[in-house]
Amino acid sequence: MHPDYTLYLVTDRSWLKGRDLFSAVEEALQGGVTLVQLREKEVSSRDFYNIALKMKELVASYNVPLIVNDRLDIALAVDAAGLHIGQEDLPLEVARRIMGPGKIIGYSASNVEEAVFGEKHGADYLGVGPVFYTASKADAGEPIGVDGLKLIKESVKVPVVGIGGIGLNNLEQVKKTGVAGVAVISAILGSREIRSTAREFINAWKK
Repeated sequence: MHPDYTLYLVTDRSWLKGRDLFSAVEEALQGGVTLVQLREKEVSSRDFYNIALKMKELVASYNVPLIVNDRLDIALAVDAAGLHIGQEDLPLEVARRIMGPGKIIGYSASNVEEAVFGEKHGADYLGVGPVFYTASKADAGEPIGVDGLKLIKESVKVPVVGIGGIGLNNLEQVKKTGVAGVAVISAILGSREIRSTAREFINAWKK
């Protein structure tokens, strides 16, 4: 399975201002989002499971893979396409062993060492950042900038997805680094016109 990392949507309900998560994601899919990562930090396991099941069905109707953030059990329970883990989550090699070879595993990296470690221990792609300052993740750390992103991208062979503060205003700089795509949260989910914003991202990327 070779997913398209071009426009990678990470969910975060706090940006929706009360709008429905599924309608928002569906609009983003209609706009051309190529991958969806379900991130839920505040809900019970039962609720996360039910949301993930419903989300998997929704994204499948657009032929888009669902990646579950952090929760290996949920990813397995709903048979999601993959799992995304960070530095504080389950060890990568353990996650790889349990998920099996047929699943996508993404790994967060913010420097060359972490990226090289991720590639070596079975990550299929790396989420690298924060590229710019971001309001979506309070603990994201200092931005690495496009130069930092390029450096990390060139240190590994697996696809790299830039994340953190990426919007239409800086997308071109990010694309120039040669990364496989961009992960976006607030720039899409915080938009009043989710569908057209997603489409603008796709069009700008293809330009």
